[in-house]
Amino acid sequence: MHTERLYFSDPYLPHFSARVSARKRHGEAHMIALDQSAFYPESGGQPADHGVLNGIPVVDVQSDDGVVWHTLAAPLTDDQVRGEIDWGRRFDHMQQHHGQHLLSAAFEQLSHVQTVSFHLGTASSTVDLATATLPHDQVVAAEDLVNRIIWESRPVLARFVTAEELKTLPLRKPPVVKGPVRIVSVPDFDHSACGGTHPHTTGGVGLLHVRRWERRGETIRVEFLCGARALHDYRHRDGIVTRLATQASVGIDEIEATVERLREAEERSRKQLAKAQQQLIGYEALALIERAHIAGITRVVQHVFDNREMSDIRLLAQHIAENGCVALFGVRNGQRGQVLLASGPNAAVNCNRLLRDTLANFVGRGGGQAILAQGGIPDADRLAEVLDVAFAKIASGEALDLKDAKG
Repeated sequence: MHTERLYFSDPYLPHFSARVSARKRHGEAHMIALDQSAFYPESGGQPADHGVLNGIPVVDVQSDDGVVWHTLAAPLTDDQVRGEIDWGRRFDHMQQHHGQHLLSAAFEQLSHVQTVSFHLGTASSTVDLATATLPHDQVVAAEDLVNRIIWESRPVLARFVTAEELKTLPLRKPPVVKGPVRIVSVPDFDHSACGGTHPHTTGGVGLLHVRRWERRGETIRVEFLCGARALHDYRHRDGIVTRLATQASVGIDEIEATVERLREAEERSRKQLAKAQQQLIGYEALALIERAHIAGITRVVQHVFDNREMSDIRLLAQHIAENGCVALFGVRNGQRGQVLLASGPNAAVNCNRLLRDTLANFVGRGGGQAILAQGGIPDADRLAEVLDVAFAKIASGEALDLKDAKG
């Protein structure tokens, strides 16, 4: 059994007629094979075509030992079918795939680096290059060369060649398939073994745009867009820039300088705000210290906060500890409660030990140092109770550890 692949002779064929040659099930999937098909099966980095057979959606296409299997969204009982390719998807894949051929050839010719892998994604495509470095000017040069070849609209020749002809072609890399080899050529630029679909001319690619590139181990991954994808990307980005310029009441060419000024102003404001927040926390600490309670020989500030950042609470506790008090703080953020204890370096309270001893009664966990410890309990409603227990341990002298005190 064999499937004649119509896309080899005409990649622009949008519909066709065929006869069902086999049926099978794979789990819940309904699959059929045809005597001939224009559907491209997933291969070589190019995704499978989608479309319909007698109105039933084709959701995947795979090849197995010369047979093209079409996975359908529902059973098909007819023996004769009319197929229709999702032409938008097919042409998009043709643009991206041939664009990859051109880009890989350009990098090899200009930078002497080979492509080791290619991925055609739903949003963008990538090639991985066998190099750990790729200067910006080399990327620009490759992009310019590819677009020159595209705009020259050179013919794209896709055909099966004999073993003798294959020996005469300067392929970018040797073919890995056995038997007849299909070569896709752009005269005086590129010759590659490939079974994919390609436009009749390079002009069909429309445009190639390199979006970004990054190092991946010992390779460089280059992300690119071709044809309609590149147009949509340019349109999207141009819209963003235009809207920003309008909002800032500046010209498009002034956007970069405007953003830099805003960034510098934001940085100054951020530093001023941080300074003001520290001052406010200092004032808050003094107000809490005025309401401190005496626990034995120790002044203790005890309080439960709602929806506060732990970084602020930690700074507040340190302010209180620096003023000779012990801070017993709870923070309620949702269901879980956080507990933070702080004492000065000369205090006789070991916060780490006090926290562990206290939380043991509340299914809590935590730890830290003698002067600062933090933990949590699963029930935030019990925070006040936790702090009361910690306060009682200090008041009774149970939490005092004079040998840890300094001075």
